Amino acid sequence: MKKIFKIQIQVRFRDIDGMGHVNNAVFFTYFEEGRKAFFQKNSTDSDLSVFPFILAHTGCDFINPIRLNTQLSLQMWVKKIGNKSFELGYSLVDSIDESITYAKGESVQVCFDYGENKSIAVPSELMQKLSEYMLCA
Repeated sequence: MKKIFKIQIQVRFRDIDGMGHVNNAVFFTYFEEGRKAFFQKNSTDSDLSVFPFILAHTGCDFINPIRLNTQLSLQMWVKKIGNKSFELGYSLVDSIDESITYAKGESVQVCFDYGENKSIAVPSELMQKLSEYMLCA
């Protein structure tokens, strides 16, 4: 059974725009918080500077507005693993009623050697961890 990574997201007052809901740009911060938590949990090194990838693409479909008192959960999984990159999927849902979806998104990360300033193959240890969360579409 493949795993889905889940974290609770705290909606902050500063996330709310003049329309009374979470500003669209903040959704990407929620995805970023999910990536950080995912890689801290699945890495032997908690130093974020050693994570061997860069963000190449991110996207979001906004489905329902998120308000200040929303109980929010982020679900993440791996959609695809390539030679040098991997794709993550995201779903922002209500923590109390997971049938309520606020947004769906994706991101593509390219494995990268910062010293050499070039893309690299997905390291085997990372590929093994990612494979645990691989869901078929």
